[in-house]
Amino acid sequence: MPGRGLKNICRPQTITAAFLLVAVAAAGQEAPRPHDMDHMKKGADRTGFMQEGMHHTIAKGVTLTAAVDAASHVVTLREGPMSLPAHTGHMTMPQPPDQIWVIPFDGWLLAYHPSLVTSKGDSVPGRILHHTAFWNIDRSDFLCTNKEEHIFGAGGEMTDWAPVPGYGYHVQKGDRIRIETMMYNPTDTSYDKVYLEVRIPYREASATAATVPRNVYPAWMDVESCGNSGYDLPAGKSTKAGMATVNYSGVLLGVGGHLHDYGEQLVLKDLTKQETVATLDARLDSRGQLLDVPVVLFFDTGGYRFNAGDELEITATYDNLSGKPLRLGAMGIVVGYFVPDDETPMAALRRSKKVAAKTASD
Repeated sequence: MPGRGLKNICRPQTITAAFLLVAVAAAGQEAPRPHDMDHMKKGADRTGFMQEGMHHTIAKGVTLTAAVDAASHVVTLREGPMSLPAHTGHMTMPQPPDQIWVIPFDGWLLAYHPSLVTSKGDSVPGRILHHTAFWNIDRSDFLCTNKEEHIFGAGGEMTDWAPVPGYGYHVQKGDRIRIETMMYNPTDTSYDKVYLEVRIPYREASATAATVPRNVYPAWMDVESCGNSGYDLPAGKSTKAGMATVNYSGVLLGVGGHLHDYGEQLVLKDLTKQETVATLDARLDSRGQLLDVPVVLFFDTGGYRFNAGDELEITATYDNLSGKPLRLGAMGIVVGYFVPDDETPMAALRRSKKVAAKTASD
């Protein structure tokens, strides 16, 4: 792994074994059809990253249920049903409206296990999930405070976020998690009444507990900096870079990445230290479809240190083999878990009721 000072620190792993990653959506990049004036806008007024500015018709009848198993301490979220005709791109597929999950306890979310199933419980290929993204409306992202806090993402590979022993994402009862999901179906098979399920192990806060998880903060570092993540992909080779400033000292436990088809590489650099934090080389098939992106872990050696004020650079490299520009065909995001040295300043990330209410009503 390139980078000064990283020997014996970086440990690459495949996406399926990693504890974190924004689950790369192996997104279909077919040319979008023209939009008409009846199409509804989805995501354009939100303060998330993933699909602001995209326009879609809204899928009807999609709802969210949340089942809490108090014995096993697992919440199962179920979003659907969704009808997915074969050979339908993400720009023309009717998309689910954003859903809101209200956290029913004080405690920690420990992991995320996504899957796609039919109404009968049969498995559906993960390939048809373009992406799902979970945002905490009541907190701001620590790198981009103009954004909601992005706590989980998954795409066509259905990336499984396993628990990180001793760590968790802290939530308060009443926190609202906005769930933004985009589907498509590049396969030859149509699917009807499909549900997205996400199993979330949790730990409730207890005054009698001898130990509690240490709080992690999701770190989303985007080539579009603090703007919308999607950008137009030119034909052939291209590179795009963005910046992020770390305003808190602490350690990064590990990083993974989010690319679309034709995405070859993500690089995270600490420009202040003049060193490469991680290089993530994607694995593609012969047609340029994304298969996986590696993950680099630092937590077993104490984490990769950031100092307050460090300037980061995120670079995404693509080779678009389609021979034509692809509108909103690319994203480039490096994502990980950050643990601050001092959590006191992080309290400012909790949004005021006025700001949170405005976000929820957009």
